[in-house]
Amino acid sequence: MCEETETHPKLKICLVGSSGGHLAHLYALKPFWEQHDRFWVTFDKEDANSLLKDERLYYCYFPTNRNIKNLIKNTKLAKKILAEEKPDLIISSGAAVAVPFFYVGKRRFHAKLIYIEVFDRIHKGTLTGKLVYRICDKFIVQWEEQKKVYKKAINLGSIF
Repeated sequence: MCEETETHPKLKICLVGSSGGHLAHLYALKPFWEQHDRFWVTFDKEDANSLLKDERLYYCYFPTNRNIKNLIKNTKLAKKILAEEKPDLIISSGAAVAVPFFYVGKRRFHAKLIYIEVFDRIHKGTLTGKLVYRICDKFIVQWEEQKKVYKKAINLGSIF
């Protein structure tokens, strides 16, 4: 009897997140994203440049948290980058830079959205998580307790 091999279509993925821990979360998903066509949106900082030196990379404006001026700039940037790249899937673990990319990606380009809530918020959601929760196709948490905050979330446990 011959075994059939399951093939998965190659996706175009946008991985968007702040540098530091958020970027480390996304990078930890390498066994998934390395098989797909991908690009990154993050800050122009040393850790991001070092970690993503061989990746297709776009820089966003920062600081992003509670910064209306950079939210507007990043929304314009999201429109430009997403129109050029046309991703099938956008993945983020935060922080605020995810918001314009998720809303523009969903509304203009019908991209699927996956958000991964941060590991260190067990009983309370992040502002970014709360802002994107209702539009996500999959909302992933890393603690069972986080499902009290995000009722339709999927607990996949720790990424690390």
